[in-house]
Amino acid sequence: MRVSVIGGSSVSDATYEQAVSVGRLFAERGHTVVCGGLGGVMRGVCEGASEAGGRTVGILPGEDTTAANEFVEVPLATGLGHARNALVVMNGDAVVAIDGGPGTLTELGFASVYDRPVAGLGTHDVPGVRQVDSPAAAVAYVEDRV
Repeated sequence: MRVSVIGGSSVSDATYEQAVSVGRLFAERGHTVVCGGLGGVMRGVCEGASEAGGRTVGILPGEDTTAANEFVEVPLATGLGHARNALVVMNGDAVVAIDGGPGTLTELGFASVYDRPVAGLGTHDVPGVRQVDSPAAAVAYVEDRV
């Protein structure tokens, strides 16, 4: 399964560690992580997945693949800016949202449009997002729905 992990680009240490845990758990279960490829939650989830031997895909807002964080295995340049958020969500079978601001909120909207199951860890409380209390619960929720 491919899982889109979305969230804040500037996060606390605790939130970053949650993202690392989510990435690690998905990789240990053989899933590919798809994200926006930059910092914060995106870097954390890629770090966790990479360290556990998993695959990571970063769908970047700009035209330069070298802008991806160092844990992205497959960087995809789009030149679309925030419009790339639709592609991040569309390329996962499910979504995990960790923290996040307005960009994450747009991705949650796309998750609804594309009918993706969404687990939320400290993110926006909107319809369609199942709030969970741990990385393991987030992984279990999306695995049960795909």
